[in-house]
Amino acid sequence: MSARAAVAAGLGLSAERVQIVRSGRVLVDGVDCTLEPGTFTGLLGPNGAGKSTLLHLLAGVLAPDDGTVRLRGRPLSGTRARERARSIALVEQSLPAETSLSVRETAALGRTPHRSLLAGDSRRDLEVVERSLAAAGVLRLAERSYSTLSGGEQQRVQLARALAQEPAVLLLDEPTNHLDASAQLETLELLENLAAAGTAVAAALHDINHAAASCSHLMVLSGGKVAAAGPVDSVLTPELIRRVYGVNAVVLEHPLTGRPLIALGR
Repeated sequence: MSARAAVAAGLGLSAERVQIVRSGRVLVDGVDCTLEPGTFTGLLGPNGAGKSTLLHLLAGVLAPDDGTVRLRGRPLSGTRARERARSIALVEQSLPAETSLSVRETAALGRTPHRSLLAGDSRRDLEVVERSLAAAGVLRLAERSYSTLSGGEQQRVQLARALAQEPAVLLLDEPTNHLDASAQLETLELLENLAAAGTAVAAALHDINHAAASCSHLMVLSGGKVAAAGPVDSVLTPELIRRVYGVNAVVLEHPLTGRPLIALGR
């Protein structure tokens, strides 16, 4: 069974009462979550709420001090890195250090978990990379050196690399960071389409309205704890926004999409 099929069968990625402590500070405190196929989950919360840390726990980059992360019903800690990379892709918020690789070569790194150590790129590998570059909107940059790109362009190349992994679960930390307005909307639409096709997508988002416009589910973190979780309409209430963000809010209907539109004010 493929990774995507395994998730579709209900054997996806989940966290059970996970906790992580650093320097005496609890960064994630008893969080439960399940990333289901066909959903786009937005992680919201103020700076320092624990969004990035939770993503790193879900990706297996960090091990929880308490609780368990499970992939296909098994503890993630007992899953080999290669198997994990075939199932879970993480797009970091911070961009990698300068590299001499081209954009195409950078995106092709996503195929590494699917190749044997001595094997070169197969025809399918090449096709997947080209398709991923096109989906992320950077195919025209394929021969450019990655290090010469703008921050927004690099962000989209990293998304292409993650897509090339063909993950069942796609995790993203501030995927619209560095992007202009048009690229932000294109990226959010891509993530919506991936979820609609069966991928379990979860993204930490800074912009509440991006989450309201694109996500099917939300998890709001505050001080490392879950303040609210569920469908967008039930989570994004003026009371919740006031309690978590400390600002007043009015929930309107977007005139173009009919989705919630959040007006913020003091």
